Amino acid sequence: MADRAGPSHAAVEDRPSRVFPTWDDPVAQTASTAIGGPIGRHADTGRNWFWTPLRVLLALTLVTLAMAWVKQSPCLSGDWTGSKQYTHFCYSDAIPLWGIHGLREGLVPYASAAVEYPVLTGGFMYVANEVARNYNEASATSGLLPDLPGVQTYYIVTALMLTLCMLVVTWTTALLSRRRVWDAAMVALSPLLFVHAFTNWDLFAVSLGSAGLLAWSRRHPVLAGVLLGLGAAAKFYPLLFLGPLFILCLRAGRLRHWAMTAGSAVAMVVVVNVPVALAYRENWSLFFRLNNTRNADPDTLWNIAIKLGADFLTAPPGTEIGPTGEVVELAPVLLNILTLLCFSAVCVGVALLALRAQQRPRLMQLVFLVVAGFLLTNKVWSPQYSLWLLPLAVLALPRWKPIMIWQVTEAVLWVPRLLWYLGPDENGIRIEWFLAAVLVRDVAVVSLMYFVVRNALHPDRDVVRRGGVDDPAGGVLDGAKDVFVLDPRPRWLADGASEERDVRADPARWGLADDRGPGLVDHRDE
Repeated sequence: MADRAGPSHAAVEDRPSRVFPTWDDPVAQTASTAIGGPIGRHADTGRNWFWTPLRVLLALTLVTLAMAWVKQSPCLSGDWTGSKQYTHFCYSDAIPLWGIHGLREGLVPYASAAVEYPVLTGGFMYVANEVARNYNEASATSGLLPDLPGVQTYYIVTALMLTLCMLVVTWTTALLSRRRVWDAAMVALSPLLFVHAFTNWDLFAVSLGSAGLLAWSRRHPVLAGVLLGLGAAAKFYPLLFLGPLFILCLRAGRLRHWAMTAGSAVAMVVVVNVPVALAYRENWSLFFRLNNTRNADPDTLWNIAIKLGADFLTAPPGTEIGPTGEVVELAPVLLNILTLLCFSAVCVGVALLALRAQQRPRLMQLVFLVVAGFLLTNKVWSPQYSLWLLPLAVLALPRWKPIMIWQVTEAVLWVPRLLWYLGPDENGIRIEWFLAAVLVRDVAVVSLMYFVVRNALHPDRDVVRRGGVDDPAGGVLDGAKDVFVLDPRPRWLADGASEERDVRADPARWGLADDRGPGLVDHRDE
């Protein structure tokens, strides 16, 4: 019988090949009492030929997605009379946009219809619609297949394709976690995934971005760039990964690898976008025009500021008539500038953290900070954008309690958002309740950022680095020697003996005592 009490941290470190959550995390240890308690010290593990940890994680992902699909079932037919999409909390962009973007009539995105998404997301929509159309034709001619409304077939195919994307996300998270493979359970059992798996097409970009990070961790910089470029052609955010990569490669003297990744990423974005942009410029550019002219989204701090009286953020409002008589939406110039300045400040802060920390921060810590900072400072935070953070947060801060608290705030936020759309006159709620839920979610995200920064400044508190591990997802950065760092102490704290604090005078302090830094073990071959 397994021992009820988990071992000490020292015992955990004696078995570095895999970290067991019931030994390592208080929440997992407490929850395990429902099934007999933590795994015992002498348990014989790793011998089941089929139920490997990865397969268990993929199965858990399918369970979560199946529950998400049941949640969506009231909206499948496309009959949303009585505001069913709000009262049953099953809204999805895929259903109304099937008609708005002309997929109902078989129009091709960009070629014959304007689409408000980047090219690969439009391609994803087109492929799903073609598969659904072929099914409907086969159903009509054979009489053997169930006859479904066109929008329902399209949504089912879309959900199946997104399910494959999510399995890729779980797989990549598990492999990026290395010896902490069970951390990916926080992705597989995600409340955020349950709510937003099928809200939009973002899981497609998340899977490509995660695959790019996995390729980088396996020391394939060109492949990493190709995958990140494809992800950016589906949703912009994977390009943000290049910033943390640059700073860490600068510190570690690995800029050649960064250049290979960045170059292949940019090249892939160009290869995907340029042919469509040249052939269908007006339809292709809709995504960029909308992002320039749209105002603050409901889920943003900027919208809260506007509701509190900062109306100047929306100026100049309205439209104007263009040179050929067309109506042109005016951009909120000040809001656009402020969002750019605030995000730039976040990037500068992350760069200083990366270059001043006494031990080089892990890649996933910085990637999470940049993407979270982007969402917090951006004027657009669509609900499903939070899926971008899901694998990044788990890899940056693999602790069940803070991660699950944040995910619950994201899931709960969906309820007041849809009730606000419903309106007080239809048994909905006032906007103040929705904005309060937004603030709670933002506080949760900021709290995650605080813990990640704390762990970066104090690596001894980072559970990923327990036992002498450096950066499991770092690829060429894992165990690399620092070649460029900034003084971790501000100049005003200097005591006048700056020369004596030069790197050459105290190499151990800078992690230069040997090729891997003090106390670090090379786990690249685990």
